Amino acid sequence: MNDINLRAADNIRALAISMVEQANSGHPGGPMGGADFMHILYSEFLNFDPSDMAWPFRDRFFMDAGHLSTLLYAQYYLLGNYKKEDLKNFRQWGSVTPGHPEVDVERGIENTSGPLGQGHTMGVGAAIAAKFLGARFGSWMNHKVYGFISDGGVQEEISQGAGRIAGHLGLNNFIMFYDANDVQLSTMTEEVTSEDTAKKYEAWGWKVVTIDGHNHDEIRKALKDANNEQDKPTLIIGKTIMGKGCVTETGAMWEGHCELHGQPIGHTGADFKETLKNLGADVNDSFGKYTDVEAFYATLLENKKAAAAVKKEEIATWRASNTELSIKLDGFLAGKLPKLDFESVVNKPGLATRAASANVLGYLAQNVENMIVSSADLSNSDKTDGFLKHTHAIQKNDFSGAFLQAGVAELTMAAIANGIALHGGVIPVVATFFVFSDYMKPAIRMSAIQELPVKYVWTHDAFRVGEDGPTHQPVEQEAQIRLLEKLKNHSGNPSFTALRPADSAETNVAWKMAMENDKTPTGLILSRQGIKDLPATTSRYDQALKAKKGGYTVLEVENPDVVLIANGSEVATLIEGAKLLKERENIKAKVVSVPSEGVFRLQSKAYQESIIPISKPKFGLTAGLPVNLEGLVGNNGKVFGLEHFGYSAPATVLDEKFGFTGENVFKQVTELLK
Repeated sequence: MNDINLRAADNIRALAISMVEQANSGHPGGPMGGADFMHILYSEFLNFDPSDMAWPFRDRFFMDAGHLSTLLYAQYYLLGNYKKEDLKNFRQWGSVTPGHPEVDVERGIENTSGPLGQGHTMGVGAAIAAKFLGARFGSWMNHKVYGFISDGGVQEEISQGAGRIAGHLGLNNFIMFYDANDVQLSTMTEEVTSEDTAKKYEAWGWKVVTIDGHNHDEIRKALKDANNEQDKPTLIIGKTIMGKGCVTETGAMWEGHCELHGQPIGHTGADFKETLKNLGADVNDSFGKYTDVEAFYATLLENKKAAAAVKKEEIATWRASNTELSIKLDGFLAGKLPKLDFESVVNKPGLATRAASANVLGYLAQNVENMIVSSADLSNSDKTDGFLKHTHAIQKNDFSGAFLQAGVAELTMAAIANGIALHGGVIPVVATFFVFSDYMKPAIRMSAIQELPVKYVWTHDAFRVGEDGPTHQPVEQEAQIRLLEKLKNHSGNPSFTALRPADSAETNVAWKMAMENDKTPTGLILSRQGIKDLPATTSRYDQALKAKKGGYTVLEVENPDVVLIANGSEVATLIEGAKLLKERENIKAKVVSVPSEGVFRLQSKAYQESIIPISKPKFGLTAGLPVNLEGLVGNNGKVFGLEHFGYSAPATVLDEKFGFTGENVFKQVTELLK
């Protein structure tokens, strides 16, 4: 049996170098080193159903080192999920084998790996989701999550947050292989770090074992022990050789060299054809499966199906005696929401939108059982404590709670949310101050690329953070986030929905929109300070429901002289300005709230024109960069925004100093109309 396992690993190596050689692009050395671990993991430990790849209760494999994509493609080619042509088209236009893996569950790719560090952190999120669901439906839900990390992923700062949280929560269902080959892309690892990785992870509460990553018996034992571990996540440090199996033209070994990392091996001191021969491959069919390996995998697939069938029988037995729970679980997995009445959430007059959001979160905590809300040590300030009051924090050995205290780790928290969403069955919400969206941006982008319905809650949305000063006052952040509304995902839709509600009623509607959006991430941008409720002739909530179209009229006048446009707390300031314009100059101003330009642009041209008439002069007010509203205001108008960093002073003083008053709206608009 050992012989066939070594043959299978060599087959993976030959396929990996063939893909890179054919594309003349890629990273061959790492996959050659990781091939032994992958083969043993997939053949002997990873539980999945080859005939039902999206089976919700499968083990999952999260790749962090996305540049090792050929390792995944080669492994899944042996398992029948890719065709030979797919491998030959590695990194080419329209292929299903992109340079870095992109989520493709039917072929076995669980995550878009993205920048180093995020892949394994998403794995931690998936493990949290599995534990959360297991606490609600029973110990039969015992699937594992495996991660694969490289030196680069360990070095990325996000690994600290992922390591700390996984250890703190005792995620014994998370098992990670660290491909420790001492080689980086441009240097040897010893040139950039001298830390003791094992001790670091042990300090975080992990079980750590160091093995020869090419010794199948050692890999097997490490994986067996990790699967039996009851208390801790496991890190398997596999000492591997970069470019394992590479030889020169004369047949001399050429392994462990830095240049084998990021270019075809034929561009290094190694010889492609001789290396194929050394690996037992057919030089004339380097993309072929070895005959004995193909036969081995054919039997393996039948065994996997049989094992999955046994597990499915166990689940069917549970379902038969737990009908209600079974229906609930299917609803969670299908992304079904219970019937929610956002109008029933009552808000006192003049609330900050973060406080209105807290009221909605309190309602959701009592009505949506499969939400995990997380905050970066700010729950009492970003007001996610509205949710926390109705549940408790997730803790080691107790996943009955629904609040994840992430600590001060915004990027880690957001990447974990992506992993929760990828796992399925759980709705992730993450919160922090808006200025710290800067720390989260790489994970927000991954939410957008993977089309994950993560809900982002950002409070303290403007310079009105006040005394905290310029470092804590968001100015350019809204412009950055709104760029994602303009950027289309691969499904052809805006990749993100950014909502900045103007008062409590709009906040309720914004939450309704966020919860109903199961296709893309949504961000709620909320105020720290109280905001006057907008005027309404009928029910304010009914009027605010029009925000579902992205933009709507808040103050209607017949044949307006000017259209005033804003979102968030500036809408109330426009209402004040409109009143002054009418009283002093008899200028008729229509006021429009546009919480999401992205959603507004999806409406018919006729609707957009009915809200913001092209022929009318327009004035925009934004507490961020003027570019936030320039697309809506156009050439026939003016935007008043903030074009500098903030200052430390009370919010009301800053409003006066910066010109965010009804008085200044009056002044700016009368000048515009001259």
